Amino acid sequence: MTRLVKSSLDAAGLAAYAAAQMNAMFPDPAPVAKDDLRSAVDVALARLDHCFSHIDNRYFFDGENTVFNHLNGDQYAMWLYLLANELYRQGGPTSICSKLFLLNKALHGLDAFYEVELPSVFLLVHPLGTVLGRGRYSDFFVAYQRCGIGSNRDVYPVLGRHLTLRPGSAILGHCTIGDHCQLASESLILDRDLPDNTLYIGNPKSAVTKRQDEPYPLWRV
Repeated sequence: MTRLVKSSLDAAGLAAYAAAQMNAMFPDPAPVAKDDLRSAVDVALARLDHCFSHIDNRYFFDGENTVFNHLNGDQYAMWLYLLANELYRQGGPTSICSKLFLLNKALHGLDAFYEVELPSVFLLVHPLGTVLGRGRYSDFFVAYQRCGIGSNRDVYPVLGRHLTLRPGSAILGHCTIGDHCQLASESLILDRDLPDNTLYIGNPKSAVTKRQDEPYPLWRV
């Protein structure tokens, strides 16, 4: 397994840092202690390591080891989601899970609720205004800014592997999206399926689909 050896903060430092941020942002009568996060931090770091080891970018993987910088906004947004989700999985206090979720929303404009199960390998690219709802996600998922995964009549989409959402795109409702698909910028899919290897451009009233055979260039598979 790849070792996360190039981290700007160690596990104890990450726990203390997130606790301090939450206490500064939410100064209520229930402060968060770093020890409240430690068990979740350790497992979330292992999950982050696994995720980053598949990203072919020197800021995430330097060729030998994964790299995590808490001052890299994309990385820290992914980290806060993983930490909140892991704490939730471990049965931690929902109040702290909520604070981590809201901290992520305040810092990065990302709405990825801690109960949402993103895949084990994903990438968020400056995700301001991105909302990732309760769809069924698969590995090698990429979302840029202002993207959305959501419901229509309480039905959420099922997403295949190697899905890329370009800026401003969204998938809503009863959709089954195949593997190796991509949505062009500002495109919307509503209650529609896509076969494998499809580039979708447009909206429900005027959509164009094209075959797409080139994989997303930033994955180490």
